[in-house]
Amino acid sequence: MNDVAKHAGVSRTAVSFVLSNRENASISEETRARINQAVQELGYRPNAGARALASQRSDWYGIVTEIVTAPFAVDIIKGAQDQAWLDRKFLLIAPSDQADAVGPNEGLEDAATEKLLEQRVEGLLYAATFHRAVHVPASANEVPTVLINCFDADGKLPSIVPDERAGGRIAVERLLRAGHSRIGIINLDPNIPAAVGRLEGARDAMEASGLTLDPQLIVSGNATADGGYEAACRILDHYPAGAGRPTALFCLNDRMAMGAYDAIKERGLTIPADIAVIGFDNQELIAAYLRPKLTTVALPFEKMGALGVQTLAALTAGQPILADQQLVDCPLLERSSV
Repeated sequence: MNDVAKHAGVSRTAVSFVLSNRENASISEETRARINQAVQELGYRPNAGARALASQRSDWYGIVTEIVTAPFAVDIIKGAQDQAWLDRKFLLIAPSDQADAVGPNEGLEDAATEKLLEQRVEGLLYAATFHRAVHVPASANEVPTVLINCFDADGKLPSIVPDERAGGRIAVERLLRAGHSRIGIINLDPNIPAAVGRLEGARDAMEASGLTLDPQLIVSGNATADGGYEAACRILDHYPAGAGRPTALFCLNDRMAMGAYDAIKERGLTIPADIAVIGFDNQELIAAYLRPKLTTVALPFEKMGALGVQTLAALTAGQPILADQQLVDCPLLERSSV
């Protein structure tokens, strides 16, 4: 700043007022322009660390996530980044592994959190690739912290999660509107929140129409394409044609739907004329490139990221938040498989 003041022929105080945008400083526009020109010519940058120490504000949020190594959910980062920029905040991203990781990455999550806190971030986001309970490093409690696509196993921190139950309901409602009443379900691991919520939503839709899900038509595909293929084979082969075979499959993720496509086509059946298929997640490399293109329920990653930053901004400003857990709608994306 001394160099800038000397170059511009003004006092250091004048430089300080201009660089801090002090509105009540009586500095002429000509002097401001001269100072800004000197800044450009000298390549001056404020010392962010010193400024953060002095003001106790850094204009940085930190995000701890394993998403950088699992790009399926990368739109969480995009949504958070775009929302932060609207507030003239920036994101520092610290890659991590899951909290219970063992081996080379053991302890990475704690180290990532500590490194962000060392940078004087104003708050933390903690984002997961799939909806689950997590244990957040204890040091995260030193600043406002919001969880995205996961929730605090200890029930202390606010979270933003997809409304899995509503997503399952709108998927089955779409099949019911298309005239299907015998609907097979290819489930995830039945103990995870996504499986529980999506299956509950499917049951809600069936019961609202006076129908019930046949337990014989609910088979786990274990979240993989191979699992989806095997589950679809079991469902289709259990019922001969015309003897109760389902006319639609609701696959609780798109990978399993991809496997189900193969099982359906191997039996000489067509989609959607013989069997309609709906997926969940909207993994675009799958859903948009299957033939026919897959109708699916989208996980609202970008919206969750943006809402996480909005919630964090409210917390850092000392404002109340809407709820300890906020549910985000999962929209249905119509393509060609229903």
